[in-house]
Amino acid sequence: LILIGGFVQLLAGFLAFRKYDHLGGAAFLTFSALWSSYGATRVLCAAPVSGHLLGIGAGNAEGFTAGSVAFLVLNTFLIILASSFNVVLLCLTLAMELLTICFLLFTLEHLPLPFEIVMLSILSVICFYGATASLTNCMFGKDLLLMGPPLLTVQSSKKDREDPLPCVCPKSHLTSGLRTIAELLNTGAVCGVPTDTVYALAASCKHPQAIEKVYRIKDRPQEKPICIFISNLEQLRAAAPPISPLLWEFMENVYPGGVGCIIRKGEWLKKLGVGAGYSRVGTQDSIMIRVPDLTVLVHLIDMTGPLAITSANPSGEVDSTHHDMVISRLGHKLEGVLCDGESDEVVASTVVNCTEIDESGITIVREGCIPAGKVMQIFERVKNR
Repeated sequence: LILIGGFVQLLAGFLAFRKYDHLGGAAFLTFSALWSSYGATRVLCAAPVSGHLLGIGAGNAEGFTAGSVAFLVLNTFLIILASSFNVVLLCLTLAMELLTICFLLFTLEHLPLPFEIVMLSILSVICFYGATASLTNCMFGKDLLLMGPPLLTVQSSKKDREDPLPCVCPKSHLTSGLRTIAELLNTGAVCGVPTDTVYALAASCKHPQAIEKVYRIKDRPQEKPICIFISNLEQLRAAAPPISPLLWEFMENVYPGGVGCIIRKGEWLKKLGVGAGYSRVGTQDSIMIRVPDLTVLVHLIDMTGPLAITSANPSGEVDSTHHDMVISRLGHKLEGVLCDGESDEVVASTVVNCTEIDESGITIVREGCIPAGKVMQIFERVKNR
């Protein structure tokens, strides 16, 4: 029984640590040591031969007395901590405190047998109920057997201490968060959004004033054009741009992904949904279009139409690879940031000039997350086919 009780307590401690319950783990490992020490001492002292061989007996139990006092002090701290968890754990630590007192009285040869019997009975009942309640609640995923509320609660003031966020910052995995950012963009706001590369600033192509604001937010030179993102290649087909079969085939092989294609600009962009922002995206003659490989951004574009996109960093500085970077660097200038954690890449997309694809092939304007060699391999394979 001693070995079984100590082993069960030890097992409970290791299971608690695996669930990152450090208080429970420390408590049960302490209980295991106390249970084993108390039980072993009682048995050895009850057996004269074994007690004599190990030097355990009346008059020479000073070490066990000191150990029981140490257990008393340690368990006192566990009682205080347990009071902030639940009533069952608190009762268990109190019962173990009584067991420790029994241990102390036994080493002093003043342990009344009725007191020990009552204490062990109480401990057994608490252990049985606690184990049954924990297993039942864990199996069914809800509190069928009550464990009791914490007696000590500490009101957290973390949110009060934190500075308020400079703009609206919903989570990307929430439908409500996506709708919030979409509504802001549709009313002419500028927001930080995740992409399949790094974080970007987004503005609706229907609001040229929002695209102008992007330039001001980034201190971006006016001569640097802004590209547009669409959600899928079928949107581009529906706009019927004058694109050659070779360029269609090339785009089908690089979209969706971290490659942006510069193609000739035309009135077909208005059919795509660019609208009033036509003159503020791309250059006078060309426009870079990209189809991102990120589900949350694709859904956002479906809700807003084509978005004018540029990296979410002050001009000339490193790209933002986490929503916290966007918030801290540009949040005070934005209406919202869609929070999606770490970005998939640490550099922006690769930009390819495809305006002369039929005459002289493609040109790598900027090498980004997709290596230039890989892009050229794709083009050669498509051209040869």
